[in-house]
Amino acid sequence: MLRPSLFAALGAAIAIVAATATGADDKTSTVTVDKAKKLVIIPAKIAPRKLAHLDQVYPIEVIATWAYRDGKKGKAHETVVITEVNPSEVHKALESIGLKPGKPAVGEGTKADGPDVNVYIEVTQPDGTAKRLTMDKVLIDPKTKKPMPKGVKFKFTGSGMTQLAPDKPEKVYGADLTGTLIAIFPVTDETVLQTSLTMAEEKYLKLEVNKDVLPKEGDPVKLILEVPGK
Repeated sequence: MLRPSLFAALGAAIAIVAATATGADDKTSTVTVDKAKKLVIIPAKIAPRKLAHLDQVYPIEVIATWAYRDGKKGKAHETVVITEVNPSEVHKALESIGLKPGKPAVGEGTKADGPDVNVYIEVTQPDGTAKRLTMDKVLIDPKTKKPMPKGVKFKFTGSGMTQLAPDKPEKVYGADLTGTLIAIFPVTDETVLQTSLTMAEEKYLKLEVNKDVLPKEGDPVKLILEVPGK
């Protein structure tokens, strides 16, 4: 169960978050926390960029989310990696290494608030060694081949709380309904982390994965979240 400190203003709702049967998928957490190094390590796989039920490939809008689930909303068609962990588990893990969530943004004229987090995708090189890739190495503009701006910051915002039914007051950790861990633009507040980018940038910054540095689709990788300065 999530600790009441996650959202002081929504203390009564926290118990509902842990009850995944109320709306979130019951997934097994395999999140690893290294408190000494201030790291959260999440197993993941390189996501397919073309989903069978869609007629096109959409620009990247999130870094990590669940794989496509038939009949359920999500962003599996717009992600770099897919994972099976519950977002609320990642939230708890980040709190356990000393971070406090800020506030997620959603829509025009809003901006994410929260402590900075370094985000890496760790890949295994041909010689068996591990290499951490920053997002400016992972994401590029498909037309110009320019990288995602290096100045973009990732923020631990925490997720918005979502009411499952209009006739019931209970709310759940919104990201546990969609599986999204990291959103690039504030198109949703149902996520654990967001970036410093706004919807103003979303209009012209279209991103694609850099296949020259990533393993092939379906290959295992690690999503690494790190407290800066450690």
